[in-house]
Amino acid sequence: MRGKLLFLGGLAAGFVLGARAGREKYEELKATALKIKESPTVQEAAGVVQEQATRLYSDSKTKVTDKLANSRFADTEVGQRLLHTSPNPAIERDLATTGTPTTPSTGTSY
Repeated sequence: MRGKLLFLGGLAAGFVLGARAGREKYEELKATALKIKESPTVQEAAGVVQEQATRLYSDSKTKVTDKLANSRFADTEVGQRLLHTSPNPAIERDLATTGTPTTPSTGTSY
């Protein structure tokens, strides 16, 4: 009960202080956050993180697929469908028919 009261008290204090700061302070904070987001250093770091995440995902997917393929799960009907299904059938279908992949949502060429 004490924790809930402290939380509600903090919430009320934050609301009052935020309301007193007003719209000008909000706009100033928003502009600062946008400037930080668009800085070249932050953009470069975001690119590095994206590359690492993509590589980690790819490596993990390969490991899991290999382990599943060598397990009893691969002998089940569900296992067969998962292991032999294209990751994006729409792209592979487009490649087979037109030679150009398209995005599934817009249908535009890459």
